[in-house]
Amino acid sequence: MGRILIIKHGAFGDVIQCEGALRDIREHRKDDEIVVLTTPPYRRLFERCPWVDRVMVDERAPRWRLGLMWKLGKQLKAEKFDMVYDLQNSPRTASYFRWFFQDTNWSGTAPGCSHPHRAKHPKKIRTLDRLAGQLKDAGVPVRHTRHPDVSWLAEDVTALLTEAGVTRPYIVLIPGSSARHPQKRWPYYAALARRLIEDGQQVVIAPGPDELELAETIPGIKLHGPRGFINWFEFAGVLKGAAFVVGNDTGPTHLAAHIGAPGLALFGSHMSAERTGIERENFTALEVAHLSALPIERVLDEIYLRAKLPAPA
Repeated sequence: MGRILIIKHGAFGDVIQCEGALRDIREHRKDDEIVVLTTPPYRRLFERCPWVDRVMVDERAPRWRLGLMWKLGKQLKAEKFDMVYDLQNSPRTASYFRWFFQDTNWSGTAPGCSHPHRAKHPKKIRTLDRLAGQLKDAGVPVRHTRHPDVSWLAEDVTALLTEAGVTRPYIVLIPGSSARHPQKRWPYYAALARRLIEDGQQVVIAPGPDELELAETIPGIKLHGPRGFINWFEFAGVLKGAAFVVGNDTGPTHLAAHIGAPGLALFGSHMSAERTGIERENFTALEVAHLSALPIERVLDEIYLRAKLPAPA
């Protein structure tokens, strides 16, 4: 039995999107142990993944902290990996190739890599196509990479919804985004929620720890766990049961798209929806030059066109 390392540090949406690639590697390496190297926020996600045997944590210490980098390198070298798939493809992980893995088979964009991904699969192409190209070049049959399915993340949230007074059908709104990208936030979720509620629809919001104040400005049922917010697995269960989801270009919206929920992502000029791979049979996107110019009526029209919801009274 061999030992395989997959590197995926983040971010959340990218972790969700690499699910199909993990499954393809698992099917290609049925008899090998598959280890994922990730960062602390995503450890529990990968530990639940059915295609992964073990998880190692990379604290991503500054590269000038030579003692910590030496410790990480010692841990990785001691594993004696037969193959490394670098699904992060960042300057940092390229440095890991130079420092830790020059004598190991490597699939990624590191300098000296035997697979020409830097030229053939630049980051300007769709994320899922880039992953598929990387695996294909590494000799991995590509069956699932372009079709991630993270249904295995979802917990049974019947009790959670009952306690909060949520009944089906319900619409989930995802009004937040990374604090580093406020331009990704459509500013009219409160008005959208009011209109939906006036139409007789049930609106649900499950804010993360950085979105608690934002959620309080938006009408609807708020789902709060013991710490003030529910965990990723509960949130996945909420999304899986939703009649429709509306969200910004953010990790939770990618989770909704790849868990099979019907929904709509709202994009400004910061990124092309096509590049992100968020559009699926069940999920579409609205793209505008400026999110502040996207009217509520257009979003409502898309919801009622695509969602199996009772018509407004």
